[in-house]
Amino acid sequence: MTTLHEEQPLLRAVTAAGDAALAVEVLELRARNEQLEQALESRAVIDQAPGMVMVLAPCSSEQSWGLLVDVSQHCNVKLRDVAAALVATTKGQELPEAIRCEWRGALWRLRALERR
Repeated sequence: MTTLHEEQPLLRAVTAAGDAALAVEVLELRARNEQLEQALESRAVIDQAPGMVMVLAPCSSEQSWGLLVDVSQHCNVKLRDVAAALVATTKGQELPEAIRCEWRGALWRLRALERR
């Protein structure tokens, strides 16, 4: 992430040239670029998690996605963080307590729907 300190030389150069609008646009583009980089990094983890869910909870692709969303919403944790926590279990990390409890609840709700 670029800090304001790192942006200052650019801001000084652009404002010295008298184009404050250009400085604002550059800062906005850099912020958007950082957001896209973060999204790309998160995407790999988000793509792995549904496959893990399908193996762990024997369910369809659609159901696995629904389980991840359900846990995310009930924990009030971003989906990418739920996915990252799940993927981290492959490296020996435990699921955080809140996610583990909601995971059980989401599985129970899924199985209850299947019994109807």
